[in-house]
Amino acid sequence: MDIKFGTDGWRAVIAKEFTFDNVRVVAQAIADYVNKGAVPARRHTGKHINRIIVGYDCRFMSDIYAKIISEVLAENRIKVLLTAAPTPTPAVSFAIKTKNLDGGVIVTASHNPPIFNGIKFKTSMANSADEKVTGAIESFLGKTRPRSIDIERAKKAHCLEVVDAGIDYVDFLRKYVDIDKIKRSGNRILVDCMYGAGIGYIEAVLGKSENLKSIRCETDPLFGGINPEPIPKNLGYSSEYIRKNKFDLCVALDGDADRVGALRPDGKFITSGQIISLILLHFLENRKLTGAVVKTISSTTLIENICDRHNLTMFETPVGFKYISALMLKENILIGGEESGGIGFCGYIPERDGILSSLLLMEMLAYRRKGIGQIMKDMDKAYGRFCYDRIDMHYPVEKAAALTEKLKNNPPKAIAGKKVSKLKTYDGIKFILKDSSWLLLRFSGTEPLIRIYAEAGSDKEVEQLLRAGKRIIA
Repeated sequence: MDIKFGTDGWRAVIAKEFTFDNVRVVAQAIADYVNKGAVPARRHTGKHINRIIVGYDCRFMSDIYAKIISEVLAENRIKVLLTAAPTPTPAVSFAIKTKNLDGGVIVTASHNPPIFNGIKFKTSMANSADEKVTGAIESFLGKTRPRSIDIERAKKAHCLEVVDAGIDYVDFLRKYVDIDKIKRSGNRILVDCMYGAGIGYIEAVLGKSENLKSIRCETDPLFGGINPEPIPKNLGYSSEYIRKNKFDLCVALDGDADRVGALRPDGKFITSGQIISLILLHFLENRKLTGAVVKTISSTTLIENICDRHNLTMFETPVGFKYISALMLKENILIGGEESGGIGFCGYIPERDGILSSLLLMEMLAYRRKGIGQIMKDMDKAYGRFCYDRIDMHYPVEKAAALTEKLKNNPPKAIAGKKVSKLKTYDGIKFILKDSSWLLLRFSGTEPLIRIYAEAGSDKEVEQLLRAGKRIIA
């Protein structure tokens, strides 16, 4: 059965691989994992002891898929909490912690194109499932014929309950950030919901205000013709809007609101590495917090420089928040983030949260009493200027291994006229150059794509590195 969990769950094209039958097969495998693998002592009790929350986003038929999954889980003696409406992934994960559940299932394809949908599984620790867990779920695929109970019968049998996972989540966020300081700052904030599950949540935390404006906040399964990923090519509308209407900051949420993007008043993109660095400095200098930091291989050297200056331990992981969340469970992690905009924080759950990231950016801006452009200039002056970009290219999955082996065994000696001084191969191929700029080539864990990442001291050098990356692939 060709169902595989990638970097962050199983994703597939709706009505092609992502069908009702396949969703039932995956739901049955999750049920078998929970009943037979995750909590063996609770097996075959005849009671609904294991408890799972099922959430979903705004994608085409996500609510229907969520009901199908709930019906399968309920028939397998699992008590199901089904969200009443599209809900951000971090809100669903937070419910696992607050309600002491055995895990969570979320129907979402996150930032993927509209033709995709997917399933994420969260563990009882409210974090992303690692390869051990997803491998165990995959081992149950097709082993048991899916069985289900009608959702109305499940409600009457008290094995399914419809819940609002947003209430406790919003209450927590209101305590985590300094709402009064954000409001008193008078900063004008633009929120780009990107037609996703985060619609209305920042307003729910901060309250309605003339200084807070949301755009692209209608439900649209086609996402207005874009991918709901907060990167420059998808933020043209919000970039133009912030320039014309003089906001102090724009924050953008991806399809399931666990990732963040941001724009300056001039419409220029603030990279994820810069967002992580800004919030890290806010934690250190304004909140007077301390702890270790974790970043992925594709994230900026700026974070390393900040950690070096402040004598903080820094960990580096492969791409995928599951690696960051695993460290958050073991170490005293202050902040952990990845290049794609997923950031997690201390005193919370070991999971990324685009809504909380947005609120912390607003809080940082309120504390600093400067424009975001000046704050970033100060950061560049203190820790170094780093320019970054990424491009994605279609690449056949079946050819990925051969290219990776070729580059490992015979790497180029120089790239864009710069000598290669170091090679990292634990996730893709990362060429670190003599002047500390770098180029990373790695294959997507969720799509047939190769991602080309580059960082250097200027935008021009980044462009040169990206072109060199294309040539290497060709």
